[in-house]
Amino acid sequence: MSIDGELEPNGLEDSRASAEFSVLNCIDLFSKDLENSVSLLKQACLHSGFFYVVNHGIDQDFMDEVFAQSKRFFGLPLNDKMKLLKNEKNRGYTPLLDQYPDPVNQVHGDYKEGYYIGIEVPEDDPLAQKPFHGPNVWPSDDLLPGWRQTMEKYHEMALKVAKEVARIIALALSLESDFFDKPEMLGNPIATLRLLRYEGRASDPLKGIYGAGAHSDYGLITLLATDDVLGLQICKDKDAKPQIWEYVAPLKGAFIVNLGDMLERWSNCTFRSTMHRVVGNGQERYSIAYFVEPSHDCIVECLPTCQSEKNRPKYPPVKCETYLKQRYKDTHADLSSYKKQEM
Repeated sequence: MSIDGELEPNGLEDSRASAEFSVLNCIDLFSKDLENSVSLLKQACLHSGFFYVVNHGIDQDFMDEVFAQSKRFFGLPLNDKMKLLKNEKNRGYTPLLDQYPDPVNQVHGDYKEGYYIGIEVPEDDPLAQKPFHGPNVWPSDDLLPGWRQTMEKYHEMALKVAKEVARIIALALSLESDFFDKPEMLGNPIATLRLLRYEGRASDPLKGIYGAGAHSDYGLITLLATDDVLGLQICKDKDAKPQIWEYVAPLKGAFIVNLGDMLERWSNCTFRSTMHRVVGNGQERYSIAYFVEPSHDCIVECLPTCQSEKNRPKYPPVKCETYLKQRYKDTHADLSSYKKQEM
């Protein structure tokens, strides 16, 4: 803290005036030139950990409908949204300031609200006993007609896209294309859709105010669909002093894809899980993130193709479930805090 009580920027510069745009590779999932797609993706994974994916098979009209349904939910009165509050399975509504990914530089939580939707697992299914698995929290059809059906359809379609991207990643790591299709990986994944609405509040990095604080994602990959409002920034070198932040431009019809921490561990830091944040410009902003992680019991450890006598594994093996539970605990508000507010 500085002497006047404002948070010191910890080497960060005020990116509102200085940030440039990052140039990202674009991967066409319908391209017949697989060798070129692998080359482009590998270059992106080595350089920035971010890339665009186009021709992914999800129709633009349907994408527009998903965004429209997201806006309908966030437009509900707060009292109605709080009745659908996130549960212990990480399903449901998260209010403003719920997430606190960068406590060193943030003076408040993220100025965004969200809604988590996972793979639907019936309560009587043994899998429902595991963290992050179970029934979803759904608004009633009377409140939001057709909302559940739209989100379930999108969840299913996004998972197919993620698996296609994972096959190209496998080839870029000199693995068989179906490496991540194994049952213990994406055969039974923890895949989470998160609708997001950022307040129409201008961020101020010098004062520790962000739409979303700086963080890396936890899992394998994230697919991000956005509206046309600028806000996402990436930092290719988190250890630089000062850190250099670049905007990622929205691209109509494309997913912005980034690598997660588990893939960085698998690849022995060959592929990068890049720090990113959202800096608001005063406009309301909507995005839809789709987080893809392997199964609960998957052991994430250095791949044989990413180690040698001179390049030993940099991380110990870790169980996916263990890793995710700790990361969510570190960055999300305790559910009990909301229960106390209701008393």
